[in-house]
Amino acid sequence: MIRLIAFVVYMAGYLVYSLPSLAKMKRLHPEMPVSERDRLIHQLPMKWSSTIMKITGSTVEVKGKEFLPKGPVVFVCNHEGDFDIPVLLAFIDKPFGFISKVEVKKAPIISSWMEVMNCVFIDRKDRRSAVQSIRDGVDKLKNGHSIVIFPEGTRSKGGPIGEFKAGGLRLAKDAGVPIVPIGIKGTADIFEKNNRLVRPAKVQINICQPIDLQSIREKDMKEIASEVRNIIITSFRKDNKAS
Repeated sequence: MIRLIAFVVYMAGYLVYSLPSLAKMKRLHPEMPVSERDRLIHQLPMKWSSTIMKITGSTVEVKGKEFLPKGPVVFVCNHEGDFDIPVLLAFIDKPFGFISKVEVKKAPIISSWMEVMNCVFIDRKDRRSAVQSIRDGVDKLKNGHSIVIFPEGTRSKGGPIGEFKAGGLRLAKDAGVPIVPIGIKGTADIFEKNNRLVRPAKVQINICQPIDLQSIREKDMKEIASEVRNIIITSFRKDNKAS
């Protein structure tokens, strides 16, 4: 209970503290190089997320950092729990936005930070709006920003990795950028498996080798979705054999 209270208090307080920085990020010159702009914007969310993970008392191991390419990419991750985004923000040394449900837009301050981070809000109930959101995501990738997607569509809460929907992966094909599979294991042990209390856990992040553009262009997106899922599952099987 103490960790949960500390998490809530820190999150609320830090969001208010971040308002001057948020205003500053919104005023960044539009002609600033994308990589520099994203690096500056990413600094505060990364610091916020790092402290959150310290509050949970969790340990995080990251493998495959050498597979992080330069330039924009689509990170494709399995989705274990609510702490997936803080873990990625804290430990993936490459700025990114992410696809989020449109309801999050109602959250004060958080939604504003997500907008400057080049996140994409999608309304799955409105097909026309969802299509436009995907187009917006493609534009952001073409402009040099990276995006994280969770193609399972919902949290597994520590259960088996679900099927990957192909729709979001089309971002990479339409924008002409690589797909980088990322496996996440252990975040559900922080929260979802603890009756919604925050407890320490051992978290593993596996950054896998990017899928090259040629494969993305030539293969059916359902085939790519299945391939990415298998890459992530296999990465954890290798860890188990090694241990």
